[in-house]
This record gives sequence, structure tokens and C-alpha cells, in this order.
Amino acid sequence: MIVLGIETSCDETGVALIDADRGLLAHRLYSQTDLHAVYGGVVPELASRDHIQRLLPLVRAVLDEAGVDGHDLDAVVYTGGPGLLGALLTGASVARSLAWGWGIPALAVHHLEGHLLAPFLEDTGLDFPFLVLQVSGGHTQLIHARALGDYDLIGESIDDAAGEAFDKTAKLLGLGYPGGPALARLAEQGRSDALRLPRPMLDRPGLDMSFSGLKTAVLTALKKQVYRPEDVARAFEEAVTDTLVEKTRRGLEQTGAPALVVAGGVAANTTLRAGLKAMAQRQGVPVYFPRPEFCTDNGAMIALAGLRRLQAGQVTETGAPVVAARARWPLAELAPPAAA
Repeated sequence: MIVLGIETSCDETGVALIDADRGLLAHRLYSQTDLHAVYGGVVPELASRDHIQRLLPLVRAVLDEAGVDGHDLDAVVYTGGPGLLGALLTGASVARSLAWGWGIPALAVHHLEGHLLAPFLEDTGLDFPFLVLQVSGGHTQLIHARALGDYDLIGESIDDAAGEAFDKTAKLLGLGYPGGPALARLAEQGRSDALRLPRPMLDRPGLDMSFSGLKTAVLTALKKQVYRPEDVARAFEEAVTDTLVEKTRRGLEQTGAPALVVAGGVAANTTLRAGLKAMAQRQGVPVYFPRPEFCTDNGAMIALAGLRRLQAGQVTETGAPVVAARARWPLAELAPPAAA
């Protein structure tokens, strides 16, 4: 089974080709960072227009690299949500049209399921069940993944996602877009003992998180004009890391999960990785991260998620293209493939 995957949920255009036997055959990713940097954030209309320009050339490049013709494919899968609606509809339109033209099935894939399955792109020995820390610009969640499509959301941020908090704090520090990586680079120059920011909600039971108050704490510290920007960045990064590590530790204890998966764009942060690795070692559980290139949005994770569902018997449509997408799509609404 050979599957083409298309990802267009936000500001990355991702295309990948995966084979059930040979694994990932080829993948391409185009980032719109430079396009949106002048505006300080993603402009949805511009994102959609750029996806239109990039998608077909990327599809051709992936097929050419793998030496595969469209008629050799068994299915086209694409991100059906959640995400920016215009961007999602662009990917859905192209995917459904290609599938219809080639006479093969098409399948909408949940973006977050793609992220939590991304470690399976490597031959790591990972298997269900496991606990997932999903941490990105749009989502910060703890998910008990029992099996494919059987996901229990046990904790999440009640306001800003961790990645969103990184970007907002970077803006307060006068850093460019995207703010998260820029803040992490600045934090490397900071002193750990210069400033301590609060660790939100660690004094309360449960697994929910909150990060909007950290932005306020940073603003208060900056107004005092006594702390260096790099020290503020270091304090912020450490506060987020400590909070995520402790909440994840509680999640492991609550679920008894035998393994931990960390997914999403913020999973590439080296300080967070180090903190989670140390905690997991103390807890006696293995921790799995996707390669940094697969932490951000990408077509490979979508291709893999679609392949896994098709292998498990997921029903697809082969008739006229039905273009649909969901800007909001709770992960809890997913079902195992056999129940689809």
C-alpha cells in the first residue's frame, strides 16, 4: 500500500509518500515563515494563497523522487482539521481532486493524530498504549493513547497553548517571528538564578495547565527594567518547562502508561526535551520524540496516520470529490478505524 499525504493546516505546506513495507519514500516541506514574518504572525488569507501555489509542485517533486506515478498509489490522505479553514480547504480540494482523477480513495486525517503518531516514522519499537504530551502553538494537551483512535484527553491548557505563550513572550522581548525559536536562542545566554517566574497551577491537583499568566509576569519583570532580556527569556523557558514536566509526571502516574510520547512544534525545544528525558528516566519509562523535522507540521505524519487507518480498515470515499474540512475538530471525537 502506497499513500500520498498532504498537510496544509496552517503555514507549512507538507507532502509525503509512504509505503507500508518500505516506510517513508520521500517528503517535502515548504515553510511560509518569511511570508508572515513582516506581519508578526500568520495571515490566514495569505497562507491559503501560498498553499495553492506550492502544493502541486511539491506533489510532483515527491512522486519524481520516489519514482512513483500517481496511478501507482493506493490512496491520498490529507489534513481535514483542525486548523485554518481556508488552508485546510486548499489541501482538501487538491487531495480530493487528485484522488478522483487517479481513481483511488481519499481520506481526511486528524492533524493531532498525525502529530501523536509521528514517532512511528522511526523504527523505535514504540507501541500502544502510551501517554502523549502534545505541545505546540495551538494545543497543549495530555492524552492517554490506548490504541489507534482510542484517545482520552486527561489534561490541557485552559488558556494559551505553550507555543502561543512562547510567541507572545518573544514579542514582549522584541524578538522576531516565529518567536518560540528566537526566545529559546536568547534564553541560552541567560542566567538561571537571575529571575524566577511562577509555575502556573502546580499548587493545584489535576492535569490542566495555564500559561497566559506567565506573559503577564514577564511584562511585569520587563517594566522594572532591572533584568536583562536574556535572563527573562531563560526564566520564562524554565517556568514553562518545569510546568510541563511536572504535569506530565502526574499524567504518567495517573494513567500508569508504560511510555511517553512528546509531539508538536515545541517538542523540538532542547530545554524541554532535556527536562522530560530526565523525568522519564526517574519514572522508569521510555520517552519518544519525533525527529525535529517531524515535530513541526509535515506531510509525513499525515501520510503515516492515513496509512495506519487504511491498514486497519478505515472506510474511504471513491466517488465524486467531497471537499470538506473542520477548523475545530476535538480529538475526542475520533474513533478507532473499525468503528468508522
